[in-house]
Amino acid sequence: MPLVYRLTRATAGRALRWGWRPRVHGLHHIPPGGAILAGNHLSVADELFLGALVPRHVAFWAKAEYFRGHRLAGMLVRGLGAIPVERAGGRAVLTAFAAAVPVLRGGGLVAVFPEGTRSPDGRLYRGRTGAVRLARQAGVPIVPFAVTGTDAVQPIDARRPRLATGTRIEVRFGPAADVAEGSVRAATDGVMARIGELSGQEYVPSYAPLLRLGR
Repeated sequence: MPLVYRLTRATAGRALRWGWRPRVHGLHHIPPGGAILAGNHLSVADELFLGALVPRHVAFWAKAEYFRGHRLAGMLVRGLGAIPVERAGGRAVLTAFAAAVPVLRGGGLVAVFPEGTRSPDGRLYRGRTGAVRLARQAGVPIVPFAVTGTDAVQPIDARRPRLATGTRIEVRFGPAADVAEGSVRAATDGVMARIGELSGQEYVPSYAPLLRLGR
């Protein structure tokens, strides 16, 4: 586990657990070896609570803009062991795959938000196929998860988390899915269906509009 990650978990992670009393269910579904954690995306706070509640290092796919933007932000995401990904897709995504595959084959965890961006309205949008493609390339399963309540803690237009009174933060993990067979599209839709069952969100069969950096 990277030093910056350990320090962040011991400080910010502890503050999150104390301040919001988040609940986590189904941690036993995460296998001891490599796996992709694939979930819905409501808020920037999703990564924070996921990192605070999973007792292992989780490498996140982070927007490449974070690495190219503010110097301090770039240093932070690198120190946390994040993996840059170009949201535009195409051949640029191969760089993220090249960085994630060794992590997974080495027994690590990589978190992916298949929607590709935060939900603009709280609904669950169609998943992009990168998570399934990565799982097949690395030979690992996908563990679906769902977060609820984080959109009240840090809405899209908020720069800082809020102590939302009465908000319950929950992270639920489902059984690991073997996505080695079938079409990539069908496997991705299956993963999104599992995420929807865990989150209870309304499903939208189209891609979510990409949000600008800073939103």
